Amino acid sequence: MPSNAEIAKDTIEQFRKIQDFMIAAKKENATETYAILKKEYLSLKALLNVIGVNLIDIDIMKE
Repeated sequence: MPSNAEIAKDTIEQFRKIQDFMIAAKKENATETYAILKKEYLSLKALLNVIGVNLIDIDIMKE
């Protein structure tokens, strides 16, 4: 069973990647893709909040 630190590390990496994809989708005006990514972003953000990760420095999108 993964530790909280491993879960946090994996989720933070996923969160960073999703934000990178969201930025690219926004630049390309890919609204449907952005909407799909935003759902994943919000899920990851909620999970990070639950496990106590401070999002101030890592949340680029601020949505």
